[in-house]
Amino acid sequence: MPPAGTEDRRFRGARIVGGMAVLRSIALFLLAAVAEIGGAWLVWQGWREQRGLWWVAAGILALAAYGFVATFQPDANFGRVLAAYGGVFVAGSLVWGVVADGFRPDRWDVIGALICLVGVAVIMYAPRS
Repeated sequence: MPPAGTEDRRFRGARIVGGMAVLRSIALFLLAAVAEIGGAWLVWQGWREQRGLWWVAAGILALAAYGFVATFQPDANFGRVLAAYGGVFVAGSLVWGVVADGFRPDRWDVIGALICLVGVAVIMYAPRS
């Protein structure tokens, strides 16, 4: 939790304000996606593809790092941050599949991911009173 008084400079209630706060939030979502999706992929490779326990161990460390990344989000509401991150996870997983595994999403995958990202924007950055 941020020190007392520091939250007021960046927020009005739970609303993220200012371009830098939004950019920081987006960067943290991207970092969280790399840590979680990358960690899950490493575990998958180590266990399912039988690449070895070192892959699994690296995946576990990446997943643990993911658990901490969300705590740096400027918004202090756990439920909001994790709900929004779900949309980032959906889109990021498709991108990871394309880059790492040669997966080719169809138009419904892409449309679904875009809908999720619109949901992220509404959840995290919509004006609140």
